[in-house]
Amino acid sequence: MALALAVFALLGLSGCNKLKARDKLAKGVQEYTDGHYDRAVEDFQDAMRLDPGLTVAQLYLGTAYQKQYIAGAPSEENQRMANEAIKQYLDILSRDPGNLSAIDRMGSLLYSMAATPFSPEKFGESKKYHLRHIALQPNDPEPYYWVGMIDWTLAYRANMDLRSDYNHAHPTKQVKDEQPLPPDLRGKFTEAEKATVEDGIQMMKDAMDRRADYDDAMAYLNLLYRQKADMTADPQERDDLIRQADALVDQVKQIKQKRANAPSNT
Repeated sequence: MALALAVFALLGLSGCNKLKARDKLAKGVQEYTDGHYDRAVEDFQDAMRLDPGLTVAQLYLGTAYQKQYIAGAPSEENQRMANEAIKQYLDILSRDPGNLSAIDRMGSLLYSMAATPFSPEKFGESKKYHLRHIALQPNDPEPYYWVGMIDWTLAYRANMDLRSDYNHAHPTKQVKDEQPLPPDLRGKFTEAEKATVEDGIQMMKDAMDRRADYDDAMAYLNLLYRQKADMTADPQERDDLIRQADALVDQVKQIKQKRANAPSNT
């Protein structure tokens, strides 16, 4: 009888803690919505202490830390915010490897961290998480877009670095951004980035296959075609690629105009 009473008491306490945890979670969500991220962090931490199995509270906790991270800011506190967010996401994924929310937030955070200072390694880590999403949910268009955007970012940076180095070495013979690369630079660029550009093009096409009016994917496909144009020595092929890129720009404009003219739902 004493053992039974003790069990019932523990069950009652557990149930009470879970109710309190959900109250803390709701309060934290409100604080987060109002932009009070420090207070939201405290509420989500309290919810996790009351109910360690409340994954949604941990996911919100990571998101609250991530929201406070400022890409490129060098302070230790800023870096701590990113690291705390990563810690929460990795902990969730250690228990639930298929948690798409944690996977996507990791990919997004690593992308932000990779931009400033520029880090191809972090871009590569970000790409792995978006590919992980694709492996789990291949019909979702967004991760294809993210991978293609990362591919373009890497190729574009390599292109701009080659042009910058060339222009510094040839002050009287500058190569403008819209001009083809000189033959020796074209060879270097193609060797280093051809696979990346081709992968990016395919990823953007895959995203558009899954969402016909995906204008952001069209915009980056346009940019990827321009990178591919810098890899060909054939003027006709280059012109064809530029025409494809221009056609995508027009298509994006049409989609945006159509959306702007569409009646809004109230």
